[in-house]
Amino acid sequence: MQTDIAAPFKHTAEGQEADRILRSCVHCGFCTATCPTYQLLGDELDGPRGRIYLIKQLLEGKDAGASTQLHLDRCLLCRACETTCPSGVEYARLFDIGRSILEARVSRKSEQRLFRRLLRTVVPFPHRFRPLLQISRLVRPLLPAALATKIPKSRPAGNWPAAQHTRTMLAFDGCVQACATPNTNAAAARVFDRIGISLIRVPGATCCGAVSHHLGAPEEALGFMRRNIDAWWPMIEAGAEAIVVTASGCGSMLRDYPVLLRDDPEYADKAGRLCSLVKDPAEIIRTENLNAFRRVNNKTVAFHSPCSLQHALKICGDVEQILTELGYHIASVPDSHLCCGSAGTYSLLQPALSKQLRENKLNALLSGSPDVIATANIGCQLHLEAGINQPVVHWLELLDRL
Repeated sequence: MQTDIAAPFKHTAEGQEADRILRSCVHCGFCTATCPTYQLLGDELDGPRGRIYLIKQLLEGKDAGASTQLHLDRCLLCRACETTCPSGVEYARLFDIGRSILEARVSRKSEQRLFRRLLRTVVPFPHRFRPLLQISRLVRPLLPAALATKIPKSRPAGNWPAAQHTRTMLAFDGCVQACATPNTNAAAARVFDRIGISLIRVPGATCCGAVSHHLGAPEEALGFMRRNIDAWWPMIEAGAEAIVVTASGCGSMLRDYPVLLRDDPEYADKAGRLCSLVKDPAEIIRTENLNAFRRVNNKTVAFHSPCSLQHALKICGDVEQILTELGYHIASVPDSHLCCGSAGTYSLLQPALSKQLRENKLNALLSGSPDVIATANIGCQLHLEAGINQPVVHWLELLDRL
C-alpha cells in the first residue's frame, strides 16, 4: 500500500511505525472473511481493510469525523484479521496508533465521554468495583431482566494453598476477575499446588492497563503498567519462575508492555524482562505431569477459545489437549475463530453488536450438546453466561474439581 504520511506524523516514531505497517498491506481482503463485524454488517468500513484505509487517511491528514470514529469504535480488536493475514500486517498496533490520533483530533459526545470516564474510574479498581458489584447483587431481583443478566452471581474463592514448594510463580489478580470470579485464581493456585508449584499473590499489583488503553487514555494506562512492574520487580529479581495470568485478555496486554513502554528509559528493559515471564496457565500445565488429577468419563466440554488466547497470544489447542488428556471429550465448535462479543468494555459500549455476536457464539458452543462450557478469559466468561441459563466456567475450575 502506497502512503503519503502528513507532516505532523511523518517524522514521529509512531508515524513511521504506522507507515511501515500500512505499506505491508497488499489489499488482498482475506481479513474481511474472518472479521466478526464485517460478517454482521457487510460494510467494507466495518472490516479490517476498510479501517486500515480510514487510519491511512487520518495519517495523511485527510478529514476525519464522527463516521471514522464510529467505524473504529465498532472494531472488537479481536485480531482474527492478524491470524488470517498472509502479509503479517500488525493491525492491532496500527489500530492503537490510529485510535490515539483520532481521540486527540475528534471530540466525542458528552455522554460518551462521561460513560468512558466512569468505566475508567471504576472498573480497574477493585476497591471501587467490588462494593458496587455487591450492591448490584442485592438489588438484582428488582432490576430489568436485560440489566440483571449482566450481574454475575457470587463465586466463593475457597482456600488458597500455603506456599510450600521450591518452584514459585506469581499470580496476577487483575481487577474485574478479582471481584467477579475470585475462585478462578484460587482454583489456579490449588491446581498448581497439586503439580508442585506455589502461586504467590503480590500486593500492589493492579489492573493490567487494558481498560484505560482501549478507552483512549494511554498515559493513564502507562501508569498501571509501571505500578505493576514496581510491584512485581522485587520477586522477579528474587527468582520467580513466571507470572501466571489466568485471564488471556490481561495476558495479551502484559505481553505488549515492551512495545508500549519502549520509550521509557526507566521501564523499557524491565518491561522486556517481565514480558518473558508472562505465561498463560496452559503453557505451563501442558508440560507438567498430570497424575495428581483423576480422569473423567463421558463428559463433554465446549471450549470457547478467547480471541486474546488464539489470536493475540497465539496459543491454540493447548487447553483442549490438557482436557483431553484428563478424559474430557472436546465438542466441535463451528467458527471457533470468531469473537463472542465481549472484548473488554465492548459489550457495554456496543451492546447491540455484542449481543448478536454472543447469540452466534452460544449457538455454536451448544451445537455439540456439551455438559459444560469453558473458556479462558473473564470477559468472555461473564458475557457468555449472561446469555444462557447455565454456568460458564474457567477451564482451570474443571481441573480443580478432579
